[in-house]
Amino acid sequence: MIDGIVSGLGGIVHSLLTVYIWILIIGALLSWVRPDPYNPIVQIIYRLTEPAYKLIRRMMPTVFNGLDLAPIILIILLNVIDVILVNIINALVMG
Repeated sequence: MIDGIVSGLGGIVHSLLTVYIWILIIGALLSWVRPDPYNPIVQIIYRLTEPAYKLIRRMMPTVFNGLDLAPIILIILLNVIDVILVNIINALVMG
C-alpha cells in the first residue's frame, strides 16, 4: 500500500516537472518573437518562469554573447532532478 502511494506521488512530481519544463521551453521560444506583454498567456508564462530564472541568475552568470542561457541551465537542472527522484522512488518501491 505504501509502495503505491510513493509511486503515485513520484508520478505526480514527474508529471509536474515535465509540464514545467515545457513551460520553460515555450517561454524561451516566446522570447525570440517578442509577443504582446499584455497577453494573459504571456503574463502567466512570465510569472511561472521568471522567479526560477532569477534564482539561477543569482547563482551564476547566464548571459554569454548576448544570449541568456538561464532557460537551458534550468531545463538541464530539472531533468537531472527528475532522473534522481525517479531512481530514488524506484529504489524505495522495489525494496
